[in-house]
Amino acid sequence: MAKATKKQALGRGLSALLKDPSNDIRSANDKNADKLVGSIVELELNTIEVNPFQPRTSFNEETLRELASSIKELGVIQPITVRKLDFNKYQLVSGERRFRASKLIGLETIPAYIRIANDQESLEMALVENIQRQDLDPIEIALSYQRLIEEIDVTQEELSDRVGKNRSTIANYLRLLKLDPIIQTGMRDNFISMGHGRALINIEDTSEQLNIYEKILSDSLSVRETEALVRTLKNSETKTTSAKKTLPSFAKSAKNELSSLLDTKVEVKVAKSGKGQLIVPFKNKEELTRILNLIKSEK
Repeated sequence: MAKATKKQALGRGLSALLKDPSNDIRSANDKNADKLVGSIVELELNTIEVNPFQPRTSFNEETLRELASSIKELGVIQPITVRKLDFNKYQLVSGERRFRASKLIGLETIPAYIRIANDQESLEMALVENIQRQDLDPIEIALSYQRLIEEIDVTQEELSDRVGKNRSTIANYLRLLKLDPIIQTGMRDNFISMGHGRALINIEDTSEQLNIYEKILSDSLSVRETEALVRTLKNSETKTTSAKKTLPSFAKSAKNELSSLLDTKVEVKVAKSGKGQLIVPFKNKEELTRILNLIKSEK
């Protein structure tokens, strides 16, 4: 018991230190910063603002009230994490449910770890902690992975090291974001599982995705049944494609000539009427510029 009292006293001592303008700690090199790092500090709730980078946008009211009841009975067992913005002003990095629940029951202070970090580090910490939670739906996880890759500028391989997940696992989650938004919402609302979603990804046509999604709901299809239905549809599409009329000789000749000229694979589509399309793919801006220069040089 004496040990716990000492820890609380330390928190109060640091709280007093942080309220002293002459000891304002803004970086890890400042005086007394070493006392702060890794320590638990009691902070006033009204000095903490919500993190604008928080990836979770909705909070279940019922579970929030349950957490508030637990905190009222046992206190805040796991401290929140904040970053210092200014003198006696902080921003939430992680622990928003604990923060909200504490405010709900009228607490004035909350135990916190204080981090001295820039916006990018704050976002990364919030997203990585969020991903580690157990109650996230697959789309929330996928969106967090996507934000880390885009806003922190990391590869899937680097992200794999940071969150402790296989790269293939991360790739599977990210692929879910290619699904129609209605299906993504269905996954978030637990109408279908991630297994259903992974099966539907193999259907490129969104209207077909939605048709199968509706069938999953109406017939209560299992993941295996959904996978079988998708395989049947894909096999049907393959047979239809194989049965299509091959390109006429003039189109084949043009395709080969253009592919050789532009040094890239060119796709040619020709309708029965004789009308057609030329599709010239490119990987990036530089390749597009190269192709355009080749076309201009042939004028």
